[in-house]
Amino acid sequence: MFRVLHLRALAAAILVLVCLTVAGCVAPLGRGYLIEKQQLEVHFLAGSDAGHPARVEIQAAYELRNTGDRPLSSLDARLPGGRRVQPSFLRANWDGSPAEIALAAGNEHNSTLTLPAPWLVSACHTLKISFEVASAGDAGPGLRFTGDAFFLPAADWSPELVPQSGLFGFGGTPPKSWELSVRVPQGFLVHTSGVKPKVSRSGSEQVLRVLQTPADRYPFVVAGRYTATEAPGGAQRMIFWTRSQQTADLTQAGQQLSRTVQAYDASFGPRFKTRAGLWIVECPQVQGCFSNAARTRSLLFATDAAEESHAEMISSDTVMVDLSGGDTALVASVAPSLAATWLGYGQNPGFYEQVPPLTAFPLFAAALGRQSVEGPAYRNEVIRRALSRIPRTEASKPERGKRPEEPPPVVRAKSFLFFYGLQDHYGADVFRRATTAMLDARGGRGFDISDLIASFDQESHQFTAAEFVRLWMKHPGVPDEFRARYENTASAAGSEQVPGSVRADPD
Repeated sequence: MFRVLHLRALAAAILVLVCLTVAGCVAPLGRGYLIEKQQLEVHFLAGSDAGHPARVEIQAAYELRNTGDRPLSSLDARLPGGRRVQPSFLRANWDGSPAEIALAAGNEHNSTLTLPAPWLVSACHTLKISFEVASAGDAGPGLRFTGDAFFLPAADWSPELVPQSGLFGFGGTPPKSWELSVRVPQGFLVHTSGVKPKVSRSGSEQVLRVLQTPADRYPFVVAGRYTATEAPGGAQRMIFWTRSQQTADLTQAGQQLSRTVQAYDASFGPRFKTRAGLWIVECPQVQGCFSNAARTRSLLFATDAAEESHAEMISSDTVMVDLSGGDTALVASVAPSLAATWLGYGQNPGFYEQVPPLTAFPLFAAALGRQSVEGPAYRNEVIRRALSRIPRTEASKPERGKRPEEPPPVVRAKSFLFFYGLQDHYGADVFRRATTAMLDARGGRGFDISDLIASFDQESHQFTAAEFVRLWMKHPGVPDEFRARYENTASAAGSEQVPGSVRADPD
């Protein structure tokens, strides 16, 4: 009898699994919902000099249906916030009634919206999330706008609904397409995510309506009274948006940056179509234009304060810049910043949630961009600079399962050098194939250290990548062999190509 009951239970379990995988069985299993429609509205208000700063009003609207197996009392969402985007007047409304907002339990990145009444199965409701982003004051953190220019980067500002918690929880998946509308004063140039823009006029304002798709998971907007100039020549189309009289030679800068794009294509695989545009946009206000990540890159790459980088990507095809330093400073700043485009900026959530050593992957890629401008000697120079930030340590075996307790600046420099160690250990060809394979395979979903290990094992056929990671990241300092190879290398030696380095001109 027991055997018969056991077989029946097994057969029932198999039937459930089969039911979940065939199109004819549509009964839901778990708590969840469907986003049937959504829309995102951005309205820029120029403000005035009399104590009324420029600001952006934002509203996200969703038509939602409960397609789960039980009523819901709340929704989880990732709402705007952080050092760069500090919203005010944040509100959530459920069919016009307020929904309470509180931090989600167990996830510091999410908020819980408590609904004013139970959301019954199959019922459809409208959720609206609205807030303002004002130009930050002189002393505080955050984005700064002027009365004639602003930008919203592809992170931190657009609300994002997330799946319901619990076993088989689902929801938050955007529809196949939706609309982003941008309302700005007449005469503004506007560049944003999406396709098929339609422009209309409303009084003294223009309204741009742009179709968004799941590829625009992290939308962005940059707009203002800019002058557009397209740099001639070069394989990469370069569009410069400027607000002030320029001393930079944009033609020469465009050609040099095209070589940087070729270097990134050679290292990580192409990310742009042949003539797809790359927008280089002058900051509305330099103070507040760049994040801590840009400052971190500057500290490592700059030899003195005058060389600090003043450029940062705000989307996969747009970089904000300080153009006051002329064309030489422009190229030195923009080239490293472009690296983020090849590693998933604005395309996958994993780009924003890495841990060491992958947190330094964009920094390493940025160094390749700087090297494409300055030449092969830059490789040894930046390695020696990073080594100077890592103290010498006696070799010791760490406790099982524990990382060495090292200060964050040391871990950052060490993680950066980890990728040069990979280049030296595996060689340029394997490194290129492995990183390209990882980015191609995980580009839409993010990647972690296990993906890196698997890619290097597959491309090298050595199955030693896990051991290499442990050697670097589970012991204090850097391997003695690596330090000896670079620490005392004369600057002149950098003119020789070392294993894994990228030529100034990949063609």
